[in-house]
Amino acid sequence: MEVLTKDIARGLVEDKWIYAIRHPSFRKKLITGLIALIISLACLPFFFQYVEQREGRVINDFILDLLPAKNVSIPIFTMIWSMSILALIRGVQSPKFFLLLVYGLFLVFSSRMITMYLVALDPPPHLIPLIDPISNSFYGKTFITKDLFYSGHTASVFLFFLSFKRKTDKLLALLCSIGVGVLVLVQHVHYTIDVIAAPVFTTICYLIARRLAVVNN
Repeated sequence: MEVLTKDIARGLVEDKWIYAIRHPSFRKKLITGLIALIISLACLPFFFQYVEQREGRVINDFILDLLPAKNVSIPIFTMIWSMSILALIRGVQSPKFFLLLVYGLFLVFSSRMITMYLVALDPPPHLIPLIDPISNSFYGKTFITKDLFYSGHTASVFLFFLSFKRKTDKLLALLCSIGVGVLVLVQHVHYTIDVIAAPVFTTICYLIARRLAVVNN
């Protein structure tokens, strides 16, 4: 009985994707979104290297002054990538969710490049480098410490929170986004303003992505 249920569920997922791919509007938006996302990801290493070479300023952050710097890379990594895997699973299950996620991630990555370009900052004092082999692979040749305003780690998990439909998924993503936001401050990887700004910019990106991901009949 359990095997039959899994087969039926798998068949429904395949049917959803077959139907979606056959729809010209979905197909066009999926291809456009994936190309845009891939281009933005390809640009990140070059942009990060540029940002790292710039002179920036240090912000007086009284909240960081109250927090002794500690290495909490493992829980940060665990929360970010467990939510990423969950988002990928939900994306496989739902073409509409996948399309929304593609545009949401593209807009978050692109908007971060714009805000980092406009706001030149040097890293907080006592920064402890965040160990995240997956995210750090987009840095390029040099380890980056100036990818600051706004927090990409917080933003990505908060985007999942906004995008998820199931209550349990949303709750987990909300708790993880709060947890990541707090812990990147504990590790002095970001300023407080970087973390506070992340949900604001991410919400704007999500609302735009939701419009872009609408498939016309």
